[in-house]
Amino acid sequence: MIMYLLMALTAAVVSYAGTWGARVLGNKLRLYRPIRSRDMHSALISKLGGLGIFAGFFVALVVSSNSFFVKDIFRHNDAPWGILAGAVVIVAVGVADDILDIRWWIKLLGQAAAAFIVAIWGVRMSVVPFIPEPILIDSELIQIVLTAGLIVTTMNAVNFIDGLDGLAAGVATIGGGAFFLTAYWVHRNNPSTDNSDLATLLMAILVGGCIGFLPHNWFPAKIFMGDSGAMLIGLLMASAGVVATGQIGSGLYDRANGIPTIIPIVLPFAVLSLPLLDFGMAVVRRTARGQSPWSADRGHLHHKLVDLGYSHRTAVVMLYVWTCILAFGGVAFAVFPWQIVLIVVVVAALVMAAVTAWPYFTRNAARPGERS
Repeated sequence: MIMYLLMALTAAVVSYAGTWGARVLGNKLRLYRPIRSRDMHSALISKLGGLGIFAGFFVALVVSSNSFFVKDIFRHNDAPWGILAGAVVIVAVGVADDILDIRWWIKLLGQAAAAFIVAIWGVRMSVVPFIPEPILIDSELIQIVLTAGLIVTTMNAVNFIDGLDGLAAGVATIGGGAFFLTAYWVHRNNPSTDNSDLATLLMAILVGGCIGFLPHNWFPAKIFMGDSGAMLIGLLMASAGVVATGQIGSGLYDRANGIPTIIPIVLPFAVLSLPLLDFGMAVVRRTARGQSPWSADRGHLHHKLVDLGYSHRTAVVMLYVWTCILAFGGVAFAVFPWQIVLIVVVVAALVMAAVTAWPYFTRNAARPGERS
């Protein structure tokens, strides 16, 4: 645990300094994008914050490859460097979009390129989660295509939810923390002599990088992470999920003090449930209008909360709470009886749903009196 925390601290320190540097650079060169009608800010702000998160990831990964315990992850394993190569590509694409506003199909091609680099050189989905038995994938081509598709979907899901100051980084910190705890627990309690794990390391570095970025991005934000940061977070989340899912066939989760095999299936969806829900709703909404799924609008979950009457900060905190319920609810299935966890999660979700919708009900209840 100590080494993972040190890597997280390394990522946090470098990310904080790197984001400050990106902020100074963006302001000095006036690398701003025009304010759009759907934007929630009213001042010109640089969107180069993803460079700071990437700096934290890059330095922490290189330090990890030469550090006690975690360096075992890199022994005869090209996956971390494949993920880094994909990250370089997606950050470059993101920065180009943040500065030049490139066409959606060019960005999609860049996402696909980064995803295929990870899938070919890095990690691959060799197992499809299925109950009662996982399905093994023998075809390398199918492994690569499925992995690339998952990465592209996750990158866009995280990118879609990045609409309020501190939202995407906070959701990634909470979800990544839940993912980290589960992955660490599994490898800490399995009988193998090598307890180092790539998914655990990726989540530690990601959480550290987001924590270092958040002080610059908390409302009112001084810099945005932009597409470069959001897509990088999605790439790292998806890569860690593929690593964890690939461990199903090894029986690792079954051997870790009875942690059920279903956990690596449930957890990535629980952690990313809000971004994936928002992404799915956006695709359906835009397609129904005859628009491209990548066309912009003001119908995301965070927009709806602000339209309900929540302040910027309160809307972000509300989505943090929802992420906690779903992400740590998924973790709880690994520790407590599923019946108890299900009841607690459902009750918590119902209470939170009532709290979330409260402004809507109070506003409607006030209307008859206003007319009288």
